[in-house]
Amino acid sequence: MDYQLLADLLFPDVTMTPEEVEAKYPPRNLPEGAKVTRFAPSPTGFVHFGGMYQAVVDERLAHQSGGVFFLRIEDTDGQREVKGAVEALLNTLNTYGVSYDEGVAFDENGNLVDVGAYGPYKQSERAALYHVFAKKLVAEGKAYPCFATEEELEEIQATDKKAEIKNTDWHTAAAEKRAQMLKNREFTLDDVKAHLAAGDPFVLRILADGDPEKKTKFTDLVKGNLEVPENDEDFVLLKSDGIPTYHFAHAVDDHLMKTTHVIRGEDWLPSLPKHIQLFRDLGFRMPKYLHTAQILKTDENGGKKKLSKRDMGAKMDDYRRMGYVTEVVWEYLLTLLNSNFEEWHAQNPDKSFLDFPFNIKKMSVSGCLFDFDKLNDVSKNVLSKMTADEIYEKTLDWAQEFDPEFAQLLAADPAYAKSFFSIGRGGKKPRKDFATLCEVKPFVSFFYDPLFEVTETIPEKFDRADIKAVYEKFLETYDPADDSNAWFAKIQKIGGELGYTPDMKAYKADPAAYKGNVGDVSMFLRIAVTGRMNSPDMYAVMQVLGEDRVKARIKAAMNTL
Repeated sequence: MDYQLLADLLFPDVTMTPEEVEAKYPPRNLPEGAKVTRFAPSPTGFVHFGGMYQAVVDERLAHQSGGVFFLRIEDTDGQREVKGAVEALLNTLNTYGVSYDEGVAFDENGNLVDVGAYGPYKQSERAALYHVFAKKLVAEGKAYPCFATEEELEEIQATDKKAEIKNTDWHTAAAEKRAQMLKNREFTLDDVKAHLAAGDPFVLRILADGDPEKKTKFTDLVKGNLEVPENDEDFVLLKSDGIPTYHFAHAVDDHLMKTTHVIRGEDWLPSLPKHIQLFRDLGFRMPKYLHTAQILKTDENGGKKKLSKRDMGAKMDDYRRMGYVTEVVWEYLLTLLNSNFEEWHAQNPDKSFLDFPFNIKKMSVSGCLFDFDKLNDVSKNVLSKMTADEIYEKTLDWAQEFDPEFAQLLAADPAYAKSFFSIGRGGKKPRKDFATLCEVKPFVSFFYDPLFEVTETIPEKFDRADIKAVYEKFLETYDPADDSNAWFAKIQKIGGELGYTPDMKAYKADPAAYKGNVGDVSMFLRIAVTGRMNSPDMYAVMQVLGEDRVKARIKAAMNTL
């Protein structure tokens, strides 16, 4: 068969050559060892935690090596595309500080534009490029048209990235499928001319030349050395509308954009035989692949399952709503990605997570367990190390979106808010009172009269007359000018006069000898002033609340006795 003539029949409008296309995408001028990575999601919904997991690997590999990280939108499956998904994706990346160098971005007016010299960065705008290389494959006898029935074409048209990876085996060469594949290969140029003259649509298939009984050695940078079967499936390259499948598009794009490392989930491993053949037939150097382990969660039976899109924690938008800050998300992801991150962080407590030397070799091969308890531990540590100014700004920013009334209180007097945020901060053992920004309001509510409420009461075992006497004596002696030592000495004296010993050792040795201890006296005051049993340092709290508010609350508490 005259394959060049076949190529001209199928692609009469394609006049550009592969060499001319290559000239538009010259080698990148980067230092030795620099990596070029890409995050290439489909705009079919929200950003999954697993997608963010891979995006962080992309960003770290590129930027730690002095390379380039770009964003490509793989929007060739129009039937599944969700309106506004691209904008939502960009907002998510911005929210969590995942910075890329090239790709689809917002301009100053909020419009979507391309940034970079290797675009377009949306696959739907690159159809002409794919056709150049499709024609090349046909001209070399490596691809052929398939004029299938309308039903078959509809089935092919509906094929998307998700469907492509459902097969968990290396290949799908069932006997009947192979028989149909061989039948599809039987055509003449006259057959093609007749179909085209009749306006019959076609898909373009690769001509598989592999033997599934033979193995190809392949090195994955996470999974290590693998042996995969050769491809024996004539899979589709172009659908009947001329739009490429994921397999074909990603091979052409990664070559032209000079991608050096492809990070994707291990569920793509069954597609490796197809991609190995594609890069070979196209004459492209194959990028290095990192197939990352699945993100797992514990199920209701104590087993493990893949984190699905319906699980809490799967949707990245939820983290913002729940009040997890950017730094927390990054640090938690790094604990999942590299087993030595926590050890490094403990040794370098004052360094940014961006200083961490991310290492592919430290990535899990078997799977990463998503755990909210661990996430909250990480969050408490991160938030406890922030300054009062940082906590104030982050809380205000969050509240303006999710709790406007609280935001109004915070914004009314920034200095006041920062004064109570500063309590217990700094030092070797800062307080770890909250894990998320949505927990801040309940914790600091007693600093604002409109939010103040008594949620806990003094146990009945304490004499109400003693409690009232504590309040009266405290009001008589309270002086906001006292330092913390003088302030506490007065509380000790008040308690001692009422039979509540200031000597904790003596109390523990013989509790029956006393009505209580100085801690009980402090608790009486704490509940009156804060409405709860637990709060930050009471002296510091009273200093922030001020004399008038402290006295007013104690008097109000006396009236309830």
